[in-house]
Amino acid sequence: MQGKIRTRFAPSPTGYLHIGGLRTALYGFLFAKKGGGDFVLRIEDTDTARYVDGSVQIIYDTMRDSGIMYDEGPDVGGDYGPYVQSERKSLYLEYAKKLVELGGAYYCFCDQERIESLKDETGNIRYDKHCLKLSKEEIARRIASGEKYVIRQNVPTEGTGSYHDLVYGDISVDYKDIEDGILLKSDGMPTYNFANVIDDHLMGITHVIRGTEYLSSTPKYNLMYDAFGWERPTYIHLPPIMKDAQHKLSKRNGDASYEDFVNKGYVKEAIVNYIALLGWSPKGNQEKMSLNELIENFSLEGIGKSSAIFDEAKMKWLSGEYIKAMTDEELVEKADKFFKESKVYGKYDLKKIAALLKTRIEIYSEIPEKINFLEEFGEYDIALYTHKKMKTDAEIAKVVLPKAREVIANLKEFNYDSIHDALMALVAEMGVKNGQVFWCVRVAISGKESTAGGVMEIAELLGKEETLKRLDYSIQLLNK
Repeated sequence: MQGKIRTRFAPSPTGYLHIGGLRTALYGFLFAKKGGGDFVLRIEDTDTARYVDGSVQIIYDTMRDSGIMYDEGPDVGGDYGPYVQSERKSLYLEYAKKLVELGGAYYCFCDQERIESLKDETGNIRYDKHCLKLSKEEIARRIASGEKYVIRQNVPTEGTGSYHDLVYGDISVDYKDIEDGILLKSDGMPTYNFANVIDDHLMGITHVIRGTEYLSSTPKYNLMYDAFGWERPTYIHLPPIMKDAQHKLSKRNGDASYEDFVNKGYVKEAIVNYIALLGWSPKGNQEKMSLNELIENFSLEGIGKSSAIFDEAKMKWLSGEYIKAMTDEELVEKADKFFKESKVYGKYDLKKIAALLKTRIEIYSEIPEKINFLEEFGEYDIALYTHKKMKTDAEIAKVVLPKAREVIANLKEFNYDSIHDALMALVAEMGVKNGQVFWCVRVAISGKESTAGGVMEIAELLGKEETLKRLDYSIQLLNK
């Protein structure tokens, strides 16, 4: 294939942008950018029955937000527009008529009743080429009288359609297994099968990147390219993304979209990074990669043929790695929505809290539960004092807490270092392990098993007065 690489992402506006669709977009983007080419967004909205209001905007928003930005598209323009199929309707009629003249298609006037009568014993309908031999005169007369028609593809009854795919190699499909599908519907709108061929050619698309569900239907597209005398594009089919060993990840099954994961609190860059690894393996062992690093490392050789299992736990881990690498300011800014959902918002220095959180959360939505204890404190289960590794329990806490309260009350300065030194001196004086004092005090001032920060960080955030108040409460609770 000569000339500049041009790839496209052509979603149907039928709801949220599902993870599988976003991966197709991402690979098209990465392949084009790696080769110095252009990436095009085209909206395939010819299936009016499945159209969902607002979903075109969701596509635009998702791609901009994820950084998978296109060079040409409906909202950014370009030399090959319009980039919305419903705005190209007159083009399809013109090319459908031309394909009829070339013998690659024919007019079909069969009504629904006749089509239904063609069902086989399994309930499948296969059209029988009934209208293929109609004369030009009869076709003209029936069209002139206002009779409804569709234009069907004329697929050979014998022979094989073969092509080469850059991932799956040589593919062959017997023409007898391909039906004479509808190319132009009775309302003048094209089907996907026809419109994508016309548009890919007219928009100069050099490489068609899509899912494996199109492997077996590609020969019927090639029949159209060949009939028009057009150069076929290069095909790159991608392995399916599976929910588990048996089930494909599917928008129809309500499987998560990019927006769902953003709302759950996943780092946006981590979502894109993880999606890139679903079906593609970089040459090195590096897993955490920015968009620019993904472009740099991307290669078709790394795309596998076998299905990729979507592992949310792995994506969560990756999200945590991104959070660890953030500055305190970045975490406060990026997780603003989730800090606002906590009870501490506006009452504490969020940068200090961010410093404690970075190694303790993997997604932003964990923030409120990790820090709400700063504002929420009340009766808790004293079983929290029992910790096998720390060798503590409620009885040990009864001894430790009054002594800890005393040393903390005597502190002139109240900061991380002074609290640490005072508690370490208490450990030495009592002849116990560090963990026995630190665990008991942390539970006593948080009322939680798991928190952002250790005892020094929590106490410093709470301040001396609140720390002492909580120690008093916990000592009373233990002695009930």
